[in-house]
Amino acid sequence: MNCIPFVKGCFAAFLIIGPTHLLGDDWEPLPKNAAIQGDSPDKIELGKKLFFDPRLSATGTVSCNTCHNLMEGGDDGRPTSMGVDGLTGPRNAPTVWNSVFQSSQFWDGRADTLEEQAKGPMIADVEMGMGAHTQVLTRIKQIPAYVLEFQQAFGESDSVTIENTVSAIAAFERTLITPNSNFDKFLSGDSKAISPMAIQGMELFDSLGCTECHSGPALNGWTPETRTAEFAEFPRNMESQYLIRYDLSRDKGRYEATEKEEDAQQFKTPTLRNITLTAPYMHNGNVPSLEEACRVMADTQLDMELDDEEVAQLTAFFKELEGEFPEIVLPRIPSRSGRSVIKPHTDTTKQSL
Repeated sequence: MNCIPFVKGCFAAFLIIGPTHLLGDDWEPLPKNAAIQGDSPDKIELGKKLFFDPRLSATGTVSCNTCHNLMEGGDDGRPTSMGVDGLTGPRNAPTVWNSVFQSSQFWDGRADTLEEQAKGPMIADVEMGMGAHTQVLTRIKQIPAYVLEFQQAFGESDSVTIENTVSAIAAFERTLITPNSNFDKFLSGDSKAISPMAIQGMELFDSLGCTECHSGPALNGWTPETRTAEFAEFPRNMESQYLIRYDLSRDKGRYEATEKEEDAQQFKTPTLRNITLTAPYMHNGNVPSLEEACRVMADTQLDMELDDEEVAQLTAFFKELEGEFPEIVLPRIPSRSGRSVIKPHTDTTKQSL
């Protein structure tokens, strides 16, 4: 990475000429809508119910929202998520907010779409723990109101399929957008929308070369035109003091999915939208604070050390990336009269439901 030294005079120039010199291809407002054809209200509402329904897990205790909490940052605030039986995986849960503006899903990019991503956790033994997708579908079919809602959403007599299940969940997830941040308002021409310190942080972020990876509307390399999956080598500086402190190099990233040597230490570039709300940080969740994450990224990726003032400027900029969260009414999920669909736990992963 070629790093451009930070010129302190840039901020003074900003005060004279305004924000237009910053508004290049690297900076774009977040889109306000990501719906695709077929995302009907019935389908979205069904997807919301499935997203919040823990009965899609073996023990009836883990839903999509468990690890991607929409009441907060779209993650779970843990280093790594806790699934059924208290089991934990090796990676930090990415935020689901604005996940539609990712060209691939999971830290290693092994899923190309939201639909494909939604299939994985249901049958992951450390997440929702179902033995097969057929068990998920059997659970759903045991609830008559769900069967009816699938028919209403998809217009088919036999509509409870795994493809329709994840299609509905993805349709709901496409509504999880947080536009109109102060940063978006700044990009639209309101030079007073973000604080002077945040402007300094934006200048610093740009001058350090951070936009090599964190560009575009979601600051993750994604653009509406290319929709190309973006991956970055992490860590780059193998002499960094933080590698051992936070165990940053054990996970080989995309290599774990492809087993290709060229994919070793390649990770999906995460969005920086609402980054202030998603601590702890990095793929393993070992970095406890945003300030420390700034220092870690500077050292591991740029082989440089930030001073306290620069860290404060960057975090002030990141604060302005918090968008407007849509109001979400907690759904009432359908039930089955007089009888649970959850079998005794010892049977749930061993028997066909």
